[in-house]
Amino acid sequence: MTAPHRAAVSLVTVSYYSGDYLPGFFASVTGASAAPVASVLVNNAGDDPALPAIAATLPGVTVVDPGDNLGYGKAMNLGVTRTADSEWLLLSNPDLTLSPGAIDELVRVGGSDPRIGAVGPLIHTPSGEVYPSARRLPSLRHGIGHAIFGQVWKSNPWTRSYLADRENPPRERDAGWLSGACLLVRREAFEQVGGFDDKFFMYFEDVDLCARIGRAGWRIVYAPSAELMHVGGHSTDRVNRAMIRVHHESAYKYLAARYTGWYLGPLRLALRVGLRLRASITRR
Repeated sequence: MTAPHRAAVSLVTVSYYSGDYLPGFFASVTGASAAPVASVLVNNAGDDPALPAIAATLPGVTVVDPGDNLGYGKAMNLGVTRTADSEWLLLSNPDLTLSPGAIDELVRVGGSDPRIGAVGPLIHTPSGEVYPSARRLPSLRHGIGHAIFGQVWKSNPWTRSYLADRENPPRERDAGWLSGACLLVRREAFEQVGGFDDKFFMYFEDVDLCARIGRAGWRIVYAPSAELMHVGGHSTDRVNRAMIRVHHESAYKYLAARYTGWYLGPLRLALRVGLRLRASITRR
């Protein structure tokens, strides 16, 4: 008996007042893959008056409305449950433009080794700079050094190490984690680790996902041969001060979960105090 056909890629994106970006985003998706891409759009802004009319112009896109802002990771998990059977999941923000053939290139790289669990593209900012989207996993030493000095001493060794993917020219390589702005994940790997951990409302959910996929034995691969342009930050601009607090809370949750021994209690306390202080300074 012939095995049932599996589509190559299912796409999931989350909208939070993202209507201005959706038509361009999905137009770029069409050009980024030679095959049709089944897409799911999760509406995290239930009171967005513009979304229904815009969604009606997006043929083939399934809209899921949970009725509340679930946070990024939890909304992504919900979207994945509504996708068609596929080998790969493309988890993406809507405020970006994929280059022609980018999805096919991500799939090609992912398929080059059955041990690859996630693949991330090269991300350009609107000004043309390369965004550091493939990094080493944060450690207590690098996390504290980057958190304390990153804003006031940008050339410090901890921040340089944390953002160590600014190679020129960039090369295909393994990474600790990849930006969740656009991430191709093998469905088997995603399901094996249980998807995103929804304790992260926003920020660090991509770091945590890649860390768990890596610990499960999969490779995390940066593929700069696939490119996109990311506007970035449009959803958080609406509530910028609150998102600064959320970012630092997520950083604490991630780092505290890595250092759980009772004897590390004083370190976790220092980390919490330091990150709260940094968030307060940043908001000002």
